Amino acid sequence: MDRPHSRGAPPSYSNYDEDPDELRLGPAGNPAAVRLLPASSFDEEIPETRHSRPTHRAYQPSVSSIHSRPSSISNIPSMPPPTESYVSYRETGSPTRPWTPSHVGRSSDEYRRAPPSSVHYERADLNGSPRPGTPSSRYGGSPRRPLPPAPLFAGPGARSSAFADDATVSIPLSDVDDPFGPGSADLGEARGHRGSYAAQSQVTLNEDDDEGSHLRESDIGYDEADAVDEKSAAHYGPAPAEGDQQRRGVREPQKSRKEVQLINGELVLETKIPTILYSFLPRRDADEFTHMRYTAVTCDPDDFVERGYKLRQNIGVTARETELFVCVTMYNENEYDFTRTMHAVMKNISHFCRRSKSRTWGENGWQKIVVCIVSDGREKIHPRTLDALAAMGVYQHGIAKNYVNQKAVQAHVYEYTTQVSLDADLKFKGAEKGIVPCQMLFCLKERNQRKLNSHRWFFNAFGKALNPNVCILLDVGTRPGGNSLYHLWKAFDTDSNVAGACGEIKAMKGRLGQNLLNPLVASQNFEYKMSNILDKPLESVFGYITVLPGALSAYRYHALQNDANGHGPLSQYFKGETLHGQHADVFTANMYLAEDRILCWELVAKRDERWVLKYVKGCTGETDVPDTVPEFISQRRRWLNGAFFAAIYSLVHFRQLWATDHTVARKVLLHIEFVYQLLQVLFTFFSLANFYLTFYFVAGGLADPLIDPFGNRIGLYIFTILRYTLILLICAQFILSLGNRPQGAKKPYFASMVIYGIVMVYTTFAAFYIVIRQLTDPKAKLEMGNNVFTNLIVSMASTIGLYFLMSFIYLDPWHMFTSSIQYFMLLPSYLCTLQVYAFCNTHDVTWGTKGDNVMKTDLGGAVGKGSTVELEMPSEQLDIDSGYDEALRNLRDRIEVPKSGDSEAQMQEDYYKSVRTYMVVSWMIANGILGMAVSEIYSDRTISENYYLRFILWSVASLALFRALGSTTFAIINAVNIAVEGRVRLSLKLPTWLGGSRGSKSAISSSVGSGTSIFTGLGEKITATLRRR
Repeated sequence: MDRPHSRGAPPSYSNYDEDPDELRLGPAGNPAAVRLLPASSFDEEIPETRHSRPTHRAYQPSVSSIHSRPSSISNIPSMPPPTESYVSYRETGSPTRPWTPSHVGRSSDEYRRAPPSSVHYERADLNGSPRPGTPSSRYGGSPRRPLPPAPLFAGPGARSSAFADDATVSIPLSDVDDPFGPGSADLGEARGHRGSYAAQSQVTLNEDDDEGSHLRESDIGYDEADAVDEKSAAHYGPAPAEGDQQRRGVREPQKSRKEVQLINGELVLETKIPTILYSFLPRRDADEFTHMRYTAVTCDPDDFVERGYKLRQNIGVTARETELFVCVTMYNENEYDFTRTMHAVMKNISHFCRRSKSRTWGENGWQKIVVCIVSDGREKIHPRTLDALAAMGVYQHGIAKNYVNQKAVQAHVYEYTTQVSLDADLKFKGAEKGIVPCQMLFCLKERNQRKLNSHRWFFNAFGKALNPNVCILLDVGTRPGGNSLYHLWKAFDTDSNVAGACGEIKAMKGRLGQNLLNPLVASQNFEYKMSNILDKPLESVFGYITVLPGALSAYRYHALQNDANGHGPLSQYFKGETLHGQHADVFTANMYLAEDRILCWELVAKRDERWVLKYVKGCTGETDVPDTVPEFISQRRRWLNGAFFAAIYSLVHFRQLWATDHTVARKVLLHIEFVYQLLQVLFTFFSLANFYLTFYFVAGGLADPLIDPFGNRIGLYIFTILRYTLILLICAQFILSLGNRPQGAKKPYFASMVIYGIVMVYTTFAAFYIVIRQLTDPKAKLEMGNNVFTNLIVSMASTIGLYFLMSFIYLDPWHMFTSSIQYFMLLPSYLCTLQVYAFCNTHDVTWGTKGDNVMKTDLGGAVGKGSTVELEMPSEQLDIDSGYDEALRNLRDRIEVPKSGDSEAQMQEDYYKSVRTYMVVSWMIANGILGMAVSEIYSDRTISENYYLRFILWSVASLALFRALGSTTFAIINAVNIAVEGRVRLSLKLPTWLGGSRGSKSAISSSVGSGTSIFTGLGEKITATLRRR
């Protein structure tokens, strides 16, 4: 029965005062209101104890709906009279407030309610009330939960007087009744023994009833085994039983059998939310706030819509159009990571609702946003994360089922519109903190099938059902900024050619930047910052961003769709999920380790379309980065291999751009970007040799007796030691990467990174010493040309100088002072340790997830309880002898044993490892030849005469300059757009007689937004906008 949404009169109860022995029915003959009362002789025989069991207290509200079947109870058992030693049971410290109907004239002290308090509620904060099972001094140490506090957002009439305390009954409460006291309607008559809790709310099926009626076993008296000695157990109660003990004050949920009507052959349930959560809600006017919806999905995500499954946004009064669909993927993250992300998302939704002047959003903007949480594996999810979801009302334990009509459940889908949020400190936040309702969809996958499968549920199942405009992808642990989601959505709203967008990913620096004390975190912070300052803006200007990070990115759902033949971005994106056997070559398998790069390429190269990708500077998101060496190496293995092979894939298939609808100017820009990417791939492939050669020539310069800063040929000795150490370390790095996991060889990997750091420190010292000596040498000519000043000083200064310059242009220079030193010290580890481990593990195409361990059952098992078990064994001596005879016969006849061929998995592993061997050998030979050849050719020449070193230094400087030009162009475009948009907004505020515009703001904003690319008519759009003013 649904909870009423407004105050209403209490349901009529049976009047048991007329005849205590008469069996009465509730309203409409409801048999669920049956009450068993003592015989009349009870009052006559023991009058002195009459006050302890008054007839006025012997009522029970309905515990079933009015549609329950008639009861099959025929004989009413009589209640045994109490003995002379009977006393009313009351534990020490229990509140003297049993729930009793309000009748005038009650004089018994035992049933007198506690005097009313001047304070009707506890502290008006969701986090200030005692938790269930927590004693409260205000209520005499009762283990039952006190009256829920009134939330700040609840007005005088916000609390409904009718509100359900049980999943199957609506109990009307007055404002002074305590629904959680010892005498509440759901507790029965006696609570002085542990058996009363076990007997409460148990529903069993009467086998003798032909109609299959359900009997409510409520308020059954306890048996002798449950009796408690009052003297010995006055303070502590009975001794605990064997087995697991539940927490004090927490009642174990009881389950019952119910008949549920399937919807189109599928299990769909509507269950009421917990009463505590219900009491906090400011809105209770719809089922989406008071009921959680559960769906057991038994099909593949691609068949979700075809099988007739529907979401709340497709049915009834909650049928709505979805503008923004947010996906949060998680695996086994804890409750802190989850709440950090989820609370930030809900604050972003609040920002949408505060935009009252928007043509799309406003006060009810939350109705256009759906948040989908996809958890990869029911047995993998963190238990406390489930508790956090349950606290928000999205999840309820004990509802999900493994199969429906012998069909295995593939995913459990929970739907609820929550009005509360948990922040990172696990504190409740509600409407008093600006939290608005949020439509939640929680998909708990039955098996662990990787993140790509989670995205298939999001796009192909739920996305097809909702047909949203924009889809945003987040990872659990990423905390988007307060208005980041709005900025992402606005990029699509202002430019119809944008198919994908991403924001700035920041490394979490901790309180007061304490995480930067870890060199690994500091180096990643610098890397992320420079990528967001140089790489992403450059690629955004060209229109093709090589990767939109899954931690914070967005896509236009329409652009992702396949064509009529089933070919398109999504088909290529999910192709990596079905790669099996030798048909999945190493190249393709590694390429799909970074499947988001494939999705980006397929969007830009989509036939007959002109989609572009965009970087949104105003969108930010913080994420936790690896802070240990093994975790760092494992993460970068997948990133490096995926990026390398995906870049090759896009370069090989660049001719797909000719079939697109891009303009000629856009196609020229994209080809320029491909040349830039080709150079990046070449430098990545030869990074090992280039690092060795840079060290060889720069650090070897101090081995010259004329330059040696130490004297006595110490510079030569140091260089020789470091040179052979570096060669041996690189060789050991290959052996370590081929045979050991980072988690199993933490110390060797850590030691190698320390040695690489020492080599880099000495190389940096040598470079600065040579530069200073060149600048202070009066004989040196500081002029451009073929000399040390040009080849070393200018190239190095331009590279580092550009980093500082661009950081200051973007008004974000702090990482240059806090993280640059750590990054440059770990740069050899980026080039050697990470790259060597990645190439040596190209055969490993997993994401680090493991398959389920399935227990075999071909041998049978031993099943039983305690010290005895039941098992199958040969029953007769003949059976034992026959087995022995068969063994002798096989030995005598030498029957050939069939040999099983290699399994497909073994063949796949052998194939991957063989290709890995060929690739690693080729890579080693290529880098070895380059290093040996160049070192031999220029071994006896100075730095000014070393052409290869000059090529390396100037190539690095040129690439940095190219990225800086693209980044500057991006900054100029953004500045022009902001200026134009500001002028347009100003003109809208001016009256018409002062030159203000009468046109709609949406049209002007659209014209401004469409000019985000300077190559698609920025000047014309700006001119048209200014003329409109």
